[in-house]
Amino acid sequence: MTSVVPVKTGTQWAIEADGHRAVVVEVGGVLRHYSVGDVQVLDGFEADELSPASAGQILAPWPNRIRDGYYEFEGQAHQLPLTEPARHNAIHGLTNWSRWTLAEQSADAITVEYELPAQVGYPWWLTLRTRWQVSAAGLSCTQEVVNNSPANAPWGYSVHPYLQLPGVAVDDILLHVPGKTRIQPDNRLLPIGYVPVAGTEYDFTSARKIGDLVMDVSFGEIEHDAAGITEVTIADPGSDRKVVVWADDKFKYWQIFSGDTLHGERFRRSVAIEPMTCPPDSFRTGRDLIVLAPGEHWTASWGIRS
Repeated sequence: MTSVVPVKTGTQWAIEADGHRAVVVEVGGVLRHYSVGDVQVLDGFEADELSPASAGQILAPWPNRIRDGYYEFEGQAHQLPLTEPARHNAIHGLTNWSRWTLAEQSADAITVEYELPAQVGYPWWLTLRTRWQVSAAGLSCTQEVVNNSPANAPWGYSVHPYLQLPGVAVDDILLHVPGKTRIQPDNRLLPIGYVPVAGTEYDFTSARKIGDLVMDVSFGEIEHDAAGITEVTIADPGSDRKVVVWADDKFKYWQIFSGDTLHGERFRRSVAIEPMTCPPDSFRTGRDLIVLAPGEHWTASWGIRS
């Protein structure tokens, strides 16, 4: 008898429409692939490869880092596992390596769901539902969460897609980020202040080349248009090619990572563009922290177009 060895990322769910194709996987509910025609927009990974450097992951119930994994919420102290031990931080939430289940599927859209159980460090029970859809307009993602607990729950959300312009080096990419401030980090990439970007090397309010700038930067005071949408763009200076990551008014920060700490072929190969509802360490500081009341339903949307 021949045994079948499943791929590391579990079930693969593909959706397709108007030349746009995406693949979402069971482990983590991760966006593994997104292409338009024969152009790989997402710098993804293979089905039998662990998500490298958080590629495509959903970051919930908090994005980024929590100092020492310790926080207090409504008078109670909580200790999370230190998932970034070198910096003594808890990083990128609790959903990345769990198996998500299929809730709905059609040719161009899929909804996956995960029950986040109450646990030591985060004693609240949440239901997360993520709907992915492709169309001629691009890829869109709608994230929902419900607090099933009888008490208020702290909540923050982000995603971690790496975007690329094939054939264009990161140094040569034109980057536009509509953020007026950046978080000044310590050596653990935790916030110690907020400083204006105007006139500094981090000012991308007008599109310009990334150059040799090393970026793992949280931008705040971001601009939204009249419809409540904020956008980050990477563009090819030699053509009209570009990729836009957009997010609705629930998102108040952008994290931009140029991949300098990655190894091998992924070193500085693409740019992670992460819309965040709150900044790093918000479970401790309370800055822009979302509080979900018992039974509360929260939703937000973001997407990619190319």
